[in-house]
Amino acid sequence: MKKPAKKVTKLDETRTVSVAISCPVEKVYKFLSAPANFPQWASGLCTEINKKNGGWVAKTTQGPAKIEFTKKNTFGILDHTVTMGRNKVYVPMRVLPNNKGCEVTLTIYRNKMSDSRFKEDIGWVERDLDALKNLLEQTAGKGDANA
Repeated sequence: MKKPAKKVTKLDETRTVSVAISCPVEKVYKFLSAPANFPQWASGLCTEINKKNGGWVAKTTQGPAKIEFTKKNTFGILDHTVTMGRNKVYVPMRVLPNNKGCEVTLTIYRNKMSDSRFKEDIGWVERDLDALKNLLEQTAGKGDANA
């Protein structure tokens, strides 16, 4: 007797963007694990973020967004979930050691975006990670960038 074929779930297209940063992984993780630092480099996410009712609320170009961050950990995991209304977006993010520096990766899920919107989001993440790299490398040796 032939077994029924398993139903294949259609997966979202993803793109992982990364940047190498010439700073110790511990310094970069410490800076990134503080949500208040996001407006300094993550223009694609928010211009302002505040702790409210035990959680984080960000001011975005599309209105307020609730952001839930992964608890601090020793694995370099910085995942966060952004919720605006009924729309909830999971954002996997990691800091990985790379010799005396590190690599920061962020994965973008296409969800139901058009080709142009997905391409725009990828470009925005690339610019934001470059801004993070510049911010942290400029402050290397000058103390911590609010870490």
